Amino acid sequence: MRMFTNTTYNFTRWRWHAIGFSFVVILAGIAVIVQRGGLPVGIDFSGGTIVVVKFDQAVTETQVRDAVDPIPGEEVVQQYGDAGEHEWLIRLAEAGQEQGAGLEQGSEQILGALRSAGLPTFELLSREIVGPVIGADLQRRGIYATLASIFAITAYIAFRFRFSFAVGAIAATFHDLIVTVAVLVLFNYEVSLNIVAALLTITGYSVNDTIVIFDRVRENQRSMRRESLDHVVNVSVNQTLARTVITAGTTFVSVLALYLFGGEALEGFAFTMLVGIVSGTYSTVFIASSIAIILGQRKRQVAMASAGRADAPTRPGRKTRGARAS
Repeated sequence: MRMFTNTTYNFTRWRWHAIGFSFVVILAGIAVIVQRGGLPVGIDFSGGTIVVVKFDQAVTETQVRDAVDPIPGEEVVQQYGDAGEHEWLIRLAEAGQEQGAGLEQGSEQILGALRSAGLPTFELLSREIVGPVIGADLQRRGIYATLASIFAITAYIAFRFRFSFAVGAIAATFHDLIVTVAVLVLFNYEVSLNIVAALLTITGYSVNDTIVIFDRVRENQRSMRRESLDHVVNVSVNQTLARTVITAGTTFVSVLALYLFGGEALEGFAFTMLVGIVSGTYSTVFIASSIAIILGQRKRQVAMASAGRADAPTRPGRKTRGARAS
């Protein structure tokens, strides 16, 4: 960690390059979404059937997946409960079936496919049907939860810091969410409740890292009053760089373990968190601080221009009445 101690890297020098790179990633994600006709959503939001079965003997995930693979639509197979219980959860997305009878038919298709595949005897433990109306309600609530969290964070930062810092933090948060969704689309992930939970976690993680740097900026401004905001932010980012790298690195390794060994149930959540950790660290150093500098410099220029107009001398030849009388 010596390379991150007492550093003097000029991060603010690359702010426009970083903003340009982020725009490229976001535009690539938007292009893929438009090409596919919209943001891909999972069974939780689009509606579908969830079946949990228990086999008398051990079966592999490949056997179960091969059995339900001939069914039209997307299938998700994952182990349910302890490995010794031989329980499996199977999700089937509905393609164009919006009536209750169609959804009920989906579960019968799953059970029929398992019976015809020659697998060991099994029993049906539970069957859950998610209709399109419920899926739309979950989708709406997920959007409301994300917007509510961002609004609360905005109010907190605006109260604790100056307005330009609040704008920078919220811009970085939106950046992390948009970049993460863009990367998910590029890697063919569908938005589900697990991914929404990961996005909400990313929101808090990104803002927490940003607040640490902004706290250091506020402390340094008291002792570096004559220095420019650009220099103060650069010094503050370098002073907190070791903390940022350690925090992001340990979190990344922990989530990477979930991604590698957590199974299909946690794959989407873990991948979203991995992208969010990288994007959050990147946006804290480049996006949030850069926007705070840009807005701070603009505010200072406006104030100096206003002061210059107030102190400007009168035009030659135009005298006051008192001067003409004298």
